[in-house]
Amino acid sequence: MDITARGLNRSTLARQLLLRREPLDAARGVRRVVAIQAQQPASPYIALWNRLADFDPAGLDAAFADHAVVKATLMRLTLHAVHAEDHPAFREAMHPVVRASRLGRRFTDSGLTAGDADELVPQLLEFARRPRTTAECEAWLGERLGAPPKPGAWWGLRQYTPLLHAPTAPPWSFGHRPSYIAPCTGPLRTDAESSAASLQTLVTRYLSGFGPASVADVAQFAMVARTRARAALAELAGEVERLEGPEGEDLFDLPGAPRPDGAEPAPPRLMAMWDSVLLAYADRGRVLPSAYRRVVIRANGDVLPTLLVDGYVAGVWRPVAGGIEAAAFHPLPDEVWERLAVEARSLVAFLAAREPEAYRRYGHWWSRLPGATVRLLPGG
Repeated sequence: MDITARGLNRSTLARQLLLRREPLDAARGVRRVVAIQAQQPASPYIALWNRLADFDPAGLDAAFADHAVVKATLMRLTLHAVHAEDHPAFREAMHPVVRASRLGRRFTDSGLTAGDADELVPQLLEFARRPRTTAECEAWLGERLGAPPKPGAWWGLRQYTPLLHAPTAPPWSFGHRPSYIAPCTGPLRTDAESSAASLQTLVTRYLSGFGPASVADVAQFAMVARTRARAALAELAGEVERLEGPEGEDLFDLPGAPRPDGAEPAPPRLMAMWDSVLLAYADRGRVLPSAYRRVVIRANGDVLPTLLVDGYVAGVWRPVAGGIEAAAFHPLPDEVWERLAVEARSLVAFLAAREPEAYRRYGHWWSRLPGATVRLLPGG
């Protein structure tokens, strides 16, 4: 065995800047952790608060405004915040997946074909050289079609087109009603050879932020077929090394990448909703114990904000009036509660100027949690 289960956990935490907060600006922080889930407006900010020393949310606002960091539909066909330099290769790698999933029956039932989409994409990108709302885009599409678009037309086209989300309104850079803008990096390559080459780039970036990882993990992260993931790793044979995992499985990693031995302590953290460390693997057990998976990852896809204790999910949390309400799934020592309380005071101060009760719209999950020890961690 080259790496233990605990070693995998600590490797993930080290690369995701969760063993210690690093003194990086927002753009370099995003670059280091590769990709941040961005379905919920507050989550990229809370994700970086967990990872960067003295993180100022205005720095991420500026990075989004300047397009140093961009938000787009990428891996697993979900919204991610990534460094602008990574976006073209990530989107090219995902092109076959996006085409197959977004130009299928739901799209063609609107009366359009995949060929129609290919013709519309450059026109839509030209239209979106400045930010455009959904209503403006739908009206534009209706003008091109000569009639209001049928259901499925805009849904498929907006995700097939490599649009970025444009910053909209406070308290965070994005609200729940998106606007779209074209990337300034030029047209993407969509041929099979370019997509395969870009997938290799995505794989090396993934390993830098989430490795070591298996073929199944790579496929899960990008939501590509395992055959594509395996082929990409085979092409990278001279650039990656093979390890034996805790169950004898084949794992892949970048030579020289940090791999702590598992003895290093991991501080407690209050992780964002949909944090990437919970979703970037086929085997999520390296951070999320299997007994808690169905509690944390709901059937509709919601991924609750979690307590990370000694590197593993130990419960969930939410902001409430007066502080952070934390629910632990198993008994925690007093010293751990004390350290969580320190994190909670910092998080309450961080949220105060923007959205003190972020995630409030997801409060219905709280009444459906199994038995847990619940404490209010005061904000003051």
